[in-house]
Amino acid sequence: MSDMSAGKKGSVIFSGFRALGLYSNHLAHVLRFHQKHREFYVLTAVGQCFHTYNVKKLGIVAVSNALPEDISSLAADRMLVYAAYGKLISAFAKNKEVVHTYTGHQADVHLLLPFGDHLISVDKDNVVIIWDVESEDTYLQISYDKASFEVSALMHPSTYLNKILFGSSQGSLQLWNIKSNKLLFTFPGWASAVTVLQQTPAVDVVGVGLASGQIIVHNIRFDETLMKFQQDWGPVTALSFRTDGHPIMASGSPIGHIGLWDLEEKKFVSQMRDAQTTAIAGLTFLQNEPLLITNGADNAIRVWIFDVAGGDGRLLRQRTGHSAPPTKIRHHDQSSLNILSAGQDGTLQSFSTVHERFNKSLGHGTLNKTRAKKKGVTNDTAKLPAITTFAAETSRQSDWDGIIACHRGFLVTTTWNYQKGSIGAHKLEPERFNKNRSLNVHATAVDITSCGNFAVIALSSGHIDVYNMQSGFHRGHYGEDKAHAGAVRGVSVDALNQLTVSVGADRLLKIWRFKSKELLHTHSLPAAPASSLLHRESGMLAIALDDFTIHILDMETRRTVRRFSGHRGQINDMTFSPDGRWLITASMDCTIRTWDLPSGSLVDCFLVDAAAVSLSMSPTGNFLASSHVDGLGIYLWSNNTLCSMVSLRPLPADYEPTVIMLPGTCPSRDTEEEAVLDAESSEMDEYISPAQLDEHLITLSLLPDSRWKNLLHLDIIKKKNKPKEPPKLPKAAPFFIPTIPGLVPQFALPSTPSEDQSKIVNLGVLAQKSSFYLQLEKALDNNSYEEPVKLLRELGPSAIETELRALSPDLGGEVRVMESFLKMISSILQSKRDFDLAQAYLALFLKLHLRFIAEQPELMEEAESVSAHLEETWMSMQTLLNQNICLLSYIKSALL
Repeated sequence: MSDMSAGKKGSVIFSGFRALGLYSNHLAHVLRFHQKHREFYVLTAVGQCFHTYNVKKLGIVAVSNALPEDISSLAADRMLVYAAYGKLISAFAKNKEVVHTYTGHQADVHLLLPFGDHLISVDKDNVVIIWDVESEDTYLQISYDKASFEVSALMHPSTYLNKILFGSSQGSLQLWNIKSNKLLFTFPGWASAVTVLQQTPAVDVVGVGLASGQIIVHNIRFDETLMKFQQDWGPVTALSFRTDGHPIMASGSPIGHIGLWDLEEKKFVSQMRDAQTTAIAGLTFLQNEPLLITNGADNAIRVWIFDVAGGDGRLLRQRTGHSAPPTKIRHHDQSSLNILSAGQDGTLQSFSTVHERFNKSLGHGTLNKTRAKKKGVTNDTAKLPAITTFAAETSRQSDWDGIIACHRGFLVTTTWNYQKGSIGAHKLEPERFNKNRSLNVHATAVDITSCGNFAVIALSSGHIDVYNMQSGFHRGHYGEDKAHAGAVRGVSVDALNQLTVSVGADRLLKIWRFKSKELLHTHSLPAAPASSLLHRESGMLAIALDDFTIHILDMETRRTVRRFSGHRGQINDMTFSPDGRWLITASMDCTIRTWDLPSGSLVDCFLVDAAAVSLSMSPTGNFLASSHVDGLGIYLWSNNTLCSMVSLRPLPADYEPTVIMLPGTCPSRDTEEEAVLDAESSEMDEYISPAQLDEHLITLSLLPDSRWKNLLHLDIIKKKNKPKEPPKLPKAAPFFIPTIPGLVPQFALPSTPSEDQSKIVNLGVLAQKSSFYLQLEKALDNNSYEEPVKLLRELGPSAIETELRALSPDLGGEVRVMESFLKMISSILQSKRDFDLAQAYLALFLKLHLRFIAEQPELMEEAESVSAHLEETWMSMQTLLNQNICLLSYIKSALL
């Protein structure tokens, strides 16, 4: 593939697969009921696309095709889903495909309301447009003065034909007939901006949420306020009413609390505190069911059930991701099914690549687990900050904690238990600092031994300590006082617990004996290291330096074996492929690069919109996982080399990578131009090997061995295969067209005897010359031996022997044709093609005619010429073989 086509293709190795851990953003969810399935579905916006989940299990059903911009508003009716982005609105069918696009707004659209066969949209310039859904035409356009009536909410009152109720930021409400384009009534409001309008179960009665926190239940038929409630948590963000026989209204707040109000007794019943960790974006009771669905910008969808006394809701099921971007991701076990992820929200979570139901949150880091349980995460004063790095090992995770984590700015490192799904038993802290927090020392790097028994913890003070994972006891430290003069940037233990390797800000790499803590080797680095990563199986240590280069150190020889340069920003993370051949790196220059260790070259490079913060290659090698700056999800990239033939070539130094959109956000490719490009690139991928790679190389014929290997032993084979009795003819044989014997079947055309045919036998017919014989005669004149060689290649061993026997004068041949055959062998040797065939044909020829050749001087002369060619070709071939054998034996025995 040329550089141009590679550039257009983006990445040769990786292609976007899907996103994990994305569930919701700040937009309210949309609830739909499927008549045929008799099931509720909830839709949530996630960046440029929306997800559809079934409420029964909160399993993902569909992911829509991506839009060019982030979705700003979401709505749905019975058939279509409407998503506004920028100044445009798209209608989706089957929760996936765009079927209509509505263009006409001059400003960003922020409100949508499906209304029968029409769609009502409101933009930031206060223009209301009513669209005909099918024709995409504008049915009506209403413009409001922004100073007097800025539309902030809208709804269709139940049973009010063609009527729409608009709420404004100024507090007033207007009821319009959109068919006749008339303002029917203006409600003065309650001196506060309207944030929510919601139909109650009663006709004519509407719930109005205000920015002041007031909730008004108002009869719009008689313009009469039925009841007022005051919410103390700020503006009302969402309203919903129970329809299963209980007169309960739920209200959402900007701080994540939900208030429950009894409409019969007109009082506050109970509160659901911290239902979401951010503002309640959407809040919906299911029709005739005691279920409440909530979502928020904390990347969570929750279903609450009201089945306990007191009317409070308990959490039934949820789908939660990180509410702040992940900082570190790692595949947890050898199955590649689970990815551990630490986020800036302070939580450690496990995401399944198979199904969301296998996801689990290990919770928030805390110094006092018991107190955190009593007080809750939000009120926990001993809450730990975000995890900066962690290490996990599965070998003893069923016996004790198998994960250890460093926290931002903290000296204490915490252990976590994957199977229990919570923070573990130990808080590991060295005693040398006497718990003095003013020293400003924190843990910088950790590793767990492959046996799962020991944890190695490196500090910013230069100390490296070893702890027992089961007991949490201190088991020694490296160096007399400190391991490094500066902060330790990376620490790793090899697969057999023999060696520990550490890199520090003092530009030194040190290799220690793991058990005795003795220093074995010190290696100076050209720049301060940023991080290190050890591939235990191959013993290769990758060190990312502050000058944006990467050094690969072989732990066996303790030498730097590779140096990679090309990144133009800080290297955030590195990961090895399972076989240790590739090192994949991510940098702040927004590139993800794949380096091939055996060849020492860059083989793949592509750009992403947001720089990758962390990378992890699955132990099976099928997926690369990445997390990105300001992104809440984990993105999976599939490895193309596992399912198709990918030719990897070193990329030039001036290679310009192209931007690839993140998985799950890729727009559908439907343009003809891209299809043509794909076809061209796939054509370029196919490599057809030429008949001869180079004129100087000896090339074999690639014919099956049976066609030439047994030529010298045909007489033995014939003797062995001699039939014991003659073949018996069947009594009633079917009719077959007779064929000429040979490898390529040919029909023998029957010769029709003419009436005047002579009955005298023509003896000349018996000595008829074959095609091969004629071609050899012809080649004497034009000196071109391609045709006779081609004929011989198509013949079987018996036919070849017959042809070579027929060259003898005893059987009707001639000396000059025999000479022509030897010249043919010379031409094959000179062209260096079909080397194996030349040897076999010459051997059989000499076996059949050796005595006759010795008697003919012209044949002897030609035979000596062939012998000289043969010796010259064989000597050059033998020299090459000896050189290669010598080099291989040196590589095997020499210690590089």
